[in-house]
Amino acid sequence: MASLRKASAYSKKKVVPFTRVSKRRQKSYIKTVPPQKIVKFSMGKESLYNEGKLPHQLTVVAAEKVQIRHNALEACRQYINKKLDKETNSQYLFRVIPFPHHIQRENKMLTGAGADRMQSGMQLAYGKPMGKAAIMKNNSRIFFVAVSNPKTVQFARKVFRQVRSKLPCKIKVLYEDFSKK
Repeated sequence: MASLRKASAYSKKKVVPFTRVSKRRQKSYIKTVPPQKIVKFSMGKESLYNEGKLPHQLTVVAAEKVQIRHNALEACRQYINKKLDKETNSQYLFRVIPFPHHIQRENKMLTGAGADRMQSGMQLAYGKPMGKAAIMKNNSRIFFVAVSNPKTVQFARKVFRQVRSKLPCKIKVLYEDFSKK
């Protein structure tokens, strides 16, 4: 099984995502779109949030322009959701905010003896779709968590620190308290 290329291979931080897919397959360079790896975008109790019973809100924000792959978002989602579910007994709301649209391409190159006769190098080097990414601007939101008590806020901050290594950018955690004073 081949491993993923490192993220710097796809580090073109465009403002507009590349999503060109034709309805007629022969008209487009992209024949198939890679499947979405993020299973859920909203977890926890939406009803508690709507009733105002989750006043402590944390938002994870990207501190720089970056592309975040869908498999990195899914890995973070699984970890954060598991930890919050165990700690808060399902008294939380967790959302993954960006939706990966940008299709990443890879022009695979062969190595080894005789490889020069089997590939065309950079001629027609458009590449095949390998995955998707969300293009994040500076200070754009990545994750949102709402919890009921201040003790859980500290736990959520700790979980975000643990997830930092899975994300390809520096992050900031913003906190808001909407409890009645």
